Amino acid sequence: MDDKLVNWIAELQSIAQAGLTYGKDIYDHERYQRIREITAEMMAAKTGLSLEKVTDLFCGETGYQTPKVDTRAAIFKDNKILLVHESDGTWSLPGGWVEFNLSIKENTVKEIREETGLEATAEKIIAIHDRNKHNVPEYVYGVCKIFVLCRVHGGEF
Repeated sequence: MDDKLVNWIAELQSIAQAGLTYGKDIYDHERYQRIREITAEMMAAKTGLSLEKVTDLFCGETGYQTPKVDTRAAIFKDNKILLVHESDGTWSLPGGWVEFNLSIKENTVKEIREETGLEATAEKIIAIHDRNKHNVPEYVYGVCKIFVLCRVHGGEF
């Protein structure tokens, strides 16, 4: 992110979250919790988002803060690529957040089936993309998009 204040707020929140995860002292936990609350208030003031929305984003996570992982299916046929129409009106490769109990391949195949109704096989990872290095708007926390080359074997597009 290019906004230093937003970066600092996100970093402070990540430090507070790590402190809540690994800290042993009850008083330190209270301090880390307060830092987390303050960072949510700061982010709400900076972005214009509601405190409730920012609190859900900042305080809903537990454990060490890491980037989110997203898979996208690259399916080619006759010099065409399969895209899906998103709810916001944009077009995208089929995909979504990786479920905690699925492998990259399993998640990609599941997303293809859910979004297109097609049966496919995930063949290999072809790229890993750091979303915040190339997209706007940026997310407060990183998103790693994993692109998987897939082959459709049940259906047509």
